[in-house]
Amino acid sequence: MSIQALPYAHLGDALATDYFHVRDQFSDEQWEHFIATRRFVDREVLPEINEYWEAAEVPWPLMRRLADLGLLGEDIQGYGCPGMSPLARGLVNMELHRGDGSLGTFLGVQSGLAMKSIALLGSEEQKQRWLPAMAQLEAIGAFALTEPTHGSDSVALETSARRDGDEWVLDGAKRWIGNGSIADVVVVWARSDEDGQVKGFLVEKDMPGFTAGTMEGKGAARAIWQAEISLEDVRVPDGSRLPEAQSFKDTGRVLITTRTTCAWGALGHAVAAYDAALTYSKQRAQFGKPLCAFQIIQDRLVKMLAEVTGMQLYCMQLARLEETGRLTDTIAGLAKLNNTRKARQVIADARDLLGGNGVLLENHVIRHMGDIEVIHTYEGTETMQTLIVGRDITGVGAFV
Repeated sequence: MSIQALPYAHLGDALATDYFHVRDQFSDEQWEHFIATRRFVDREVLPEINEYWEAAEVPWPLMRRLADLGLLGEDIQGYGCPGMSPLARGLVNMELHRGDGSLGTFLGVQSGLAMKSIALLGSEEQKQRWLPAMAQLEAIGAFALTEPTHGSDSVALETSARRDGDEWVLDGAKRWIGNGSIADVVVVWARSDEDGQVKGFLVEKDMPGFTAGTMEGKGAARAIWQAEISLEDVRVPDGSRLPEAQSFKDTGRVLITTRTTCAWGALGHAVAAYDAALTYSKQRAQFGKPLCAFQIIQDRLVKMLAEVTGMQLYCMQLARLEETGRLTDTIAGLAKLNNTRKARQVIADARDLLGGNGVLLENHVIRHMGDIEVIHTYEGTETMQTLIVGRDITGVGAFV
């Protein structure tokens, strides 16, 4: 079917959105992951996702395809995981978010948070037990750090871990936990009574005292479920403690990578919105000519393209720095801050350019407008990233 016959048929096709030819730098492996994920998004995600998003239902058939495509586990080596390069991992995240933020967030929670915690901080036994199953989506994971009264100051978390012989007793509450109500295993972060440091524990869904309820009423990322979790005298064997998680600094080892994928995800949202606006401007006629024939529309489109291109260059350099071992939390934080901020503006401009049609789900932009708010907030707000980078460049902390 031609684009003239169905105006919005190709709103997801972003192959032209590479003005600086960054794709020339892709290796064969990176290109294969990029194209495979793109085809999945265009052929399977975009035709179906709006119904799931509107109904606030998890798109299980699409989630299972992530395992079929060999995407779960991303850059983890071995244990049935694909062992992607940092650039390939970023491209996959970009493409999934171009399709839908909920799908991208599911990958981020399953692979970037839950599986990565086990891969980086777990014992060999824990890795063997969980990672192959999670890579095949035979087990779902979650990452429980945020609490009802501790979001940005998560380092001050109150969930406690008390040693009792060969077990640990966990008490506390968690909030905004992606996959929390459907997870088979949850990485719970709690403060030890022995040394006051934050430790990580693998809590299984059927452990007595563990309850998780799905949060309702969200206006964004509606096709993934967040949970409120209660831990009441949950007894966890010492073998379920992550042995390499000795303090909150180790938690940060996991988060540094996921902040880079936030930058990539924001890029995906922005690309989707820009493509929608560009396509619409060529096909929508007002006052006897296409919108794109008006100077003010071209000005807006070029400004959007400039922002998207800048975001692409940020992401490419992030991958290079990670590959050479030079990625820091402040660099990742600056990239997240920049790209989520720019993506919000690009999406808002695209929504406005589409006029009233911009608020219809069938044109996709309004879904991205909601979902970008999620990435902008989680993994560290813009305010927190500003303070972290500000401390790094001035040498002065200004948190309080």
